[in-house]
Amino acid sequence: MKEAFSLRTVRKKIVMLSKLAGIVLIFSYILSTHLPVSEDVSFLIWMGFLLLLVLGMDFFMSRFITKPISELNTSAKRMAGLDFSAPCNITSTDEFGELSASLNTMAENLQQALSRLENSLEERKELVDSLSHEMKTPLGIIRAYAEGLQDEPDETKKQKYAQVIVSEVERMNDLIVALLDLSALESGAAQLNVIRFDFVELVETVAGRLLVDAPDTNFELQYELPEQKFFVRTDQQRMEQVLGNLIVNAKKNVFPGGVLRLELTEDDGDLHFAIFNQGRPIPADNLPKIWTKFYRDSGAEYSGYGLGLSIVAQILSMQKLPYGAENLADGVRFYFSIPAAE
Repeated sequence: MKEAFSLRTVRKKIVMLSKLAGIVLIFSYILSTHLPVSEDVSFLIWMGFLLLLVLGMDFFMSRFITKPISELNTSAKRMAGLDFSAPCNITSTDEFGELSASLNTMAENLQQALSRLENSLEERKELVDSLSHEMKTPLGIIRAYAEGLQDEPDETKKQKYAQVIVSEVERMNDLIVALLDLSALESGAAQLNVIRFDFVELVETVAGRLLVDAPDTNFELQYELPEQKFFVRTDQQRMEQVLGNLIVNAKKNVFPGGVLRLELTEDDGDLHFAIFNQGRPIPADNLPKIWTKFYRDSGAEYSGYGLGLSIVAQILSMQKLPYGAENLADGVRFYFSIPAAE
């Protein structure tokens, strides 16, 4: 089957122009020599045809060659100056149109990369500022107690000072480990090790360690778990991290003697995990902010770095799993869902 005739390339356009110019040149010569006029007039007529041909070719070259090149050059210079505001508007179907589309795609990709870089730099600055602020308190405590160790003659007090220093060092280590973990999750450097495992068993294990067997329980524990096994396909270690962070968050916020309720239910092939704690509600304006780094409720009675929920959000977002938090009548409920595997 023969290819349909088209002028989709610059080469075809130039070849067609050359052929037309040759035809016009020959036709004008034949026409001018067969007119009932003198040779001088015939020559002038032929020169007129030739002039029109030159002007036509100049218009064609300007319209289809010079102008697109000029537009491409202008766009390239603008993009070289990191100005991606105006796209290249060549819509022809030849190589110039394809090059224009490629330039626009490149500009869009560069704009997105530049935006990501700017956001990354802003996040890094915010991270450094926050880290400097968070480190200031434990470093100040360590310095004060280290100076006390030098001047304190009482061995009992020296031992107490040393314990405080070790405790603050451990707190700083926990902060750095959590920040490195969160940074790996945000940058995509952390990969999921997907395996098939019993999710009910994992919830029982984590809840048993943090709620049932914990010596510092000052709340009423209620829980509802399926009696049968339900398997999922995901990263078991990361999901254990999610469950642990949500449970620890609920323990920190439950009122003394209040109810802490843990639920895992199945509905239409999905497992729904939820944990509720009786306690202060989260201000409505702050609900979207609780998943961000270093967020802490100003009215909270516990100390923390505000990284646990941010890590939860990153792990669940990596898997595109729905999650959230909501205020109920007498407390706060955190939840997420995960598909069950066969």
